[in-house]
Amino acid sequence: MTAQPELPELSGKVAVITGASRGIGFGIAEAFVARGDRVCITGRNEEALKEAVERLGSDRAIGVAGKAHDLEHQEAVVAATMEAFGRVDHLVNNAGTNPVFGPIADLDLAVARKVFETNVISALGFAQKTWAAWQRDNGGTIVNIASVAGVQASPFIGAYGISKAAMINLTLQLAHEFSPQVRVNSIAPGVIKTKFAEALYENREAEVAAGYPLGRLGVPEDIGGVAAFLTSDASGWMTGQNLVVEGGLFLNAGVA
Repeated sequence: MTAQPELPELSGKVAVITGASRGIGFGIAEAFVARGDRVCITGRNEEALKEAVERLGSDRAIGVAGKAHDLEHQEAVVAATMEAFGRVDHLVNNAGTNPVFGPIADLDLAVARKVFETNVISALGFAQKTWAAWQRDNGGTIVNIASVAGVQASPFIGAYGISKAAMINLTLQLAHEFSPQVRVNSIAPGVIKTKFAEALYENREAEVAAGYPLGRLGVPEDIGGVAAFLTSDASGWMTGQNLVVEGGLFLNAGVA
């Protein structure tokens, strides 16, 4: 009979990961649980969140449903994490939205505010609350999930890209103010195969993937591994950095 692999020893570390019932957030949660962390994941859909917790293991994960920009939800997430696990070592701000597709000349400003509330202000709110609850006195890490759209102009997703540029700058500001207790870095993914990004490659995946020197689109596990690195001792002398993870896409810039 084939021996079953042993579960890793619990690291004793705890992470809050927002927007993690699926996609990139869930891939990050899987990477953290695999190394022995316990996690609190969030999402808007309670049933999807319950399923994600079951997949991660109810002994390793809890879920708190709600909207990322809601202050009461943020407080409930941090309180539930402290009650269940007694600490919040890592925060991953992954929750995001992109409800509009088109030029910013026609952008409804109410929609723009929604994008910034979810993609930027919620990240600041979670950072403030984890800082006050644990990290100020005990240290830790924060990882903000940005986008390649935050470092270059992107057709038809301008509001999203502007919010992600703000997320990168938020990373710099938090890294400056929270040092030396907390290291803060961000990840700017290219197109990752998720439901969230499906409109960018649906029915033309091979065509889109051909633009990447590595010949494929990203998958959530690609970002999970980078997030695990940024929250580990291996990156212990890194803060205020934005890691672009895009399959070599930018190598093609300016190539005839």
